[in-house]
Amino acid sequence: MKDEWFSDWFNTSYYHTLYQNRNTEEASAFIHRLLAYLSPPGVARILDLACGSGRHAIELASKGYDVTGIDLSPESIRLAAQSESENLHFYVHDMRDIFRTRYFDYVFNFFTSFGYFDRPAENEQAMRAISSGLVNGGILVIDYLNVVRAIEQLVPHSTAEYDGIQFIMEREADDRFIYKHIQVIDSHRNETYQFMERVAVLDYQRFDRLLTDAGLTLLTTFGNYALEPFDVETSERLILVAQRTS
Repeated sequence: MKDEWFSDWFNTSYYHTLYQNRNTEEASAFIHRLLAYLSPPGVARILDLACGSGRHAIELASKGYDVTGIDLSPESIRLAAQSESENLHFYVHDMRDIFRTRYFDYVFNFFTSFGYFDRPAENEQAMRAISSGLVNGGILVIDYLNVVRAIEQLVPHSTAEYDGIQFIMEREADDRFIYKHIQVIDSHRNETYQFMERVAVLDYQRFDRLLTDAGLTLLTTFGNYALEPFDVETSERLILVAQRTS
């Protein structure tokens, strides 16, 4: 695991600092619209896959559902576990491995939390594990970036600063991955660190094949958190809704 970029970056305090201003109101509105569309019964079991520090899982649990959050990062789960309750639990787990079999009615994978792995076979393995966790007829929702638009509008360079910590970000893409190289300058420690984020170039067609091969049928796609139709040229997101059918 040591040679996998995400096992290092996601487990640092710098990751949480950089993304501390993620829009909680937008996330809450997205969950509200998604639940209105899916209409899950009150007894539904929901898995928040790659849950991070748990903001989506907490929102789901507040509505009374039985929610489980899993993430590879012990630091993220440590933060998320502070909000555990009778119907909300968190575990450290690798999405490439089966967590529970035929257990969940819904699996949600939000905020481009897929496609981290080096080999396409690992994405296939992860999708099969997801499918194995769903009951027959269970629903998977994957919220990914629209890679076509993201590559066309790639911002090569940007900076941010929070609490005396400066982030310098360089972005690039090839036919396999979109990369973000992150230089962290910590003025408190007088130290500089280098990290990387990388997500696979998975477009609609590639996702459709991944889903089909894992026994999942694509039902519909949305292009943003308002659940408007997906358009490959203009949509910021590729939100896929699929059902376990075999």
